[in-house]
Amino acid sequence: MSLSAEGEGILTIKEVADYLKVTERTIYRLSQAKKIPSFKVGGMWRYLRKDIDAWISRQTAGTEIAQ
Repeated sequence: MSLSAEGEGILTIKEVADYLKVTERTIYRLSQAKKIPSFKVGGMWRYLRKDIDAWISRQTAGTEIAQ
């Protein structure tokens, strides 16, 4: 049985940047400042998709416009 990074939901800086539609530098800065959930593997930043989705939910909570 093979495990794929995408199947496990582990993303790279580039993948998170593409997902959030920002630059890789922005993601790097957020990671360095511990403002986005991340961890390092061999000196390279990695992100769990479920943590990024939860982070997005927290960022958008309370910003929804009442109808």
